Amino acid sequence: MSGGLLIAGTTSDAGKSVVTAGICRWLVRQGVKVAPFKAQNMSLNSFVTREGAEIGRAQAMQAQAARVEPTALMNPVLLKPGSDRSSQVVLMGKPVGEMSARGYHGGRQEALLGTVLDCLAELRGTYDAVICEGAGSPAEINLRRTDIVNMGIARNARLPVLVVGDIDRGGVFASFFGTVALLSREDQELVAGFLVNKFRGDVSLLEPGLDMLRDLTGRPSYGVLPFRHGLGIDEEDGLRVSLRGSVRESAVSSPAGEDILRVAVCAIPLMSNFTDVDALAAEPGVVVRFVDRAEELTDADLVVIPGTRGTVKALEWLRERGLAEALRRRAAEGRPVLGICGGFQILGEHIEDDVESRRGRVEGLGLLPVRVRFAREKTLTRPVGEALGEHVEGYEIHHGVADVRGGDPFLDGCRVGAVWGTHWHGSLESDGFRRAFLREVAAAAGRGFVPAAGTSFAALREEQLDRLGDLIEEHADTDALWRLIESGAPSGLPFIPPGAPA
Repeated sequence: MSGGLLIAGTTSDAGKSVVTAGICRWLVRQGVKVAPFKAQNMSLNSFVTREGAEIGRAQAMQAQAARVEPTALMNPVLLKPGSDRSSQVVLMGKPVGEMSARGYHGGRQEALLGTVLDCLAELRGTYDAVICEGAGSPAEINLRRTDIVNMGIARNARLPVLVVGDIDRGGVFASFFGTVALLSREDQELVAGFLVNKFRGDVSLLEPGLDMLRDLTGRPSYGVLPFRHGLGIDEEDGLRVSLRGSVRESAVSSPAGEDILRVAVCAIPLMSNFTDVDALAAEPGVVVRFVDRAEELTDADLVVIPGTRGTVKALEWLRERGLAEALRRRAAEGRPVLGICGGFQILGEHIEDDVESRRGRVEGLGLLPVRVRFAREKTLTRPVGEALGEHVEGYEIHHGVADVRGGDPFLDGCRVGAVWGTHWHGSLESDGFRRAFLREVAAAAGRGFVPAAGTSFAALREEQLDRLGDLIEEHADTDALWRLIESGAPSGLPFIPPGAPA
């Protein structure tokens, strides 16, 4: 078997990432050696592979679903937005410069097609199956000419395409039909069928619509996946929670001690790797919410300033909203604050930035004795160390170089009183360290909170991935999926007019 499949979507956030992960987990449980692939990803949630390459965190999650080590081959092009009009281009895990959307789609993207196809070919030569994820919608007719992630790669690699639609948004039948009808005849030949995502209710009420869709398009539906809470792991397209909602809409488990612990995460601009707080949300009795107002810090036992692709912009945002002053008051009162990566840099004395914002010297919040200078070379590492008497693993993705001039050592950063700062993403996934850190937070906050002894974040992640695999196995037509992956799109699929504009 040397098969492949492209998971496209009617829209962004239709569920392509989790469906890809679910198919990977289903296949590996069948004994298939499988790998994920996304030619081009736009995300501020990224990860560092063991060889020091930066890729989308969703692809790292999909690799975990496939039980393989993530590599740069699985996400050769990563775009990290720095504004509404430009992004940092990361090629094969290394940044190669900033580029406007017009400049990228005006020629650079098309030039990367060869690299993308080479990566896919290498994966297909190594694995039994490669499950590819598209981006946005394949029917973006204004971008089709330079497309390297949807039908562009499907055509070149002869991949069958399965289109996923989020029925929870409404209009899924129109979205399925319109997606196919806006593709060229050659592209339509590869679109094998549809997969309905996030269905609530009685499937029998949906079946007549699926039959009509098949009559209209000549293409079957490969399954109806029911709506499930808590499956949006490692999102890439956006923060899937309300600013005043709990992470993942997850129910808060009963605390092991007398009190719960309230964590407020500052929803700063260009927030990156907000998945760092998932491990906190997994702790019984810990309530995590994203906030954007100073008064929302009042009852928080811990405030987290996460990473960002715009450190100076985030610093200005904190000042404009009164959050900077609220953070200073917290520090003066000995109430816990944690800064991670960009958040750590914000807590320092000043920032010299001639790379990201090109604003030169900017004063920080002055809560930690740290001076930051932005280097053109990006730090991409997987550090291992010890803090609070516990083993810690993490990963670093930053241009800022921190000159720590005091305080107590804390990972690669420092601690002063109840204010902590580090560049290490993912450190809170280390169970022993997370529990030790939360004990410190609870003591400083005066809370009778006790971390649960048996919480394993890695085990919870595996449970989530198994639930994705179960969704595919129980609610998708796996026999038809298997044939699609192994043999490609069926021949003789009808053309649905009008097709792509000339």
